[in-house]
Amino acid sequence: MTEHLVFVTGRLARPRLEKIVAALPADRFAGTIADAGVKVAALMTEEIIRRRVTVPAEADRIILPGRCRADTGALSEFFGVPVERGPDEIVDLPAYLGLTGRKVDLSRHDLTIFSEIVDASKLTPDEILARALDLARRGADVIDLGGLPDTPFPHLEDTVRLLKGAGLKVSVDSFDRDELARGAKAGADFLLSLSEESLDLAFETDAVPVLVPVRPDDLASLDRAIERMRKAGRPFLADPILEPIHFGFAASIVRYHETRRRHPDIEMMMGTGNLTELTEADSVGVTAMLVGLCSELAIRNVLIVQVSEHTRRTVEEHDAARRVMYAARADGALPKGYGRQLLSLHDKQPYVQTPEEIAALAAEVRDPNYRVAVAEDGVHIYNRAIHKVGTDAMAFFPDLDVATDGGHAFYLGGELTKAELAWRLGKRYVQDEPLDWGCAVDAVAEDTTTFKEVGHTLHGRRPAREPEGTE
Repeated sequence: MTEHLVFVTGRLARPRLEKIVAALPADRFAGTIADAGVKVAALMTEEIIRRRVTVPAEADRIILPGRCRADTGALSEFFGVPVERGPDEIVDLPAYLGLTGRKVDLSRHDLTIFSEIVDASKLTPDEILARALDLARRGADVIDLGGLPDTPFPHLEDTVRLLKGAGLKVSVDSFDRDELARGAKAGADFLLSLSEESLDLAFETDAVPVLVPVRPDDLASLDRAIERMRKAGRPFLADPILEPIHFGFAASIVRYHETRRRHPDIEMMMGTGNLTELTEADSVGVTAMLVGLCSELAIRNVLIVQVSEHTRRTVEEHDAARRVMYAARADGALPKGYGRQLLSLHDKQPYVQTPEEIAALAAEVRDPNYRVAVAEDGVHIYNRAIHKVGTDAMAFFPDLDVATDGGHAFYLGGELTKAELAWRLGKRYVQDEPLDWGCAVDAVAEDTTTFKEVGHTLHGRRPAREPEGTE
């Protein structure tokens, strides 16, 4: 059955939108373009749409530009058909309609994140609680209390009880059998890590043990510990131990695969810190690979750690990766086309306009406000008087009429520098918007029904440009 879609747009975006709509598969979609009678689509208000847009009787769905600030619920009630906010950029419209992939649902996952506080014994219970709550907010499911060798942990019991009282799941990680026993007695949910030599403790508590080999290369000892727990009918997790690169990494990957082959139905854990912490590489890619391995081998628990500053977002990275991998596995697909959360430095489709499209827009401009855009050939800045293209943000200054306007010059310097950075890295650039760094930074909460506040440099005068919007 053909679905009739109504695309609401403005005058500048209409030519590009017409090309996209004309290419929609006729067996799936019929498209109508409704011009709201404004120049810039992003400036459409709910009232403008109500007054100026006519919806055909056969319409099934109305799609607004992504940057349009209007109440979709109120418009749905007014027009009597569903109204939704589409993508920010026209180039993303086919994907939004499911024509280049699938509808993406990243709300689900099946991977439990244990987040270790490595120096817990050196912190007060209240300091540990504050850190634990922050880790949980960021995506951690279990707070792991790491014990340090030769460092007393007299407040272990108080800490476990405090965290449990806050509704958190807790694991205790120590090579000291006494610390493990004390943590379990205080109510810890998990104990890390027990080998066949310390396995008796697992039968003295209700805490679930994480089993490890006596030595990383002694997989037979892990097998024996697994068999003992299975015969006893007790729950457990098994961790063959991931080792660092050049110190057994490849062999440890083989052990994870072999453990899953030998024990296809057990619960397993992987500690990812020996790769993320001990490899000076952007950790998001390392994390994506390891979580992908967990997805293939049905390893449903990871132990993560953040000590190095370059892994400061490891919780968010693991959380993003587990959602992407779950969705891709459920679809029987490669982990491609599931959003930009794991893309921090580069974008898959960085340029949303061609140089020719930007030139056409520039030819339409009749005001002095500067627009900034990025295409494959570099950074573009234009208004009614100029259209310049370059790759050095500071080199534009002599061509801009802002020598006596400090606020305007400051604004354009910031935007052009951001645009240059986006061009050099191959990232998407949108004027007046922050660059999208994926899960490397917190997303800014945004009210999509109201326009943004006036910027700091305006001081009561007109903005440097009207928002371009896209569609």
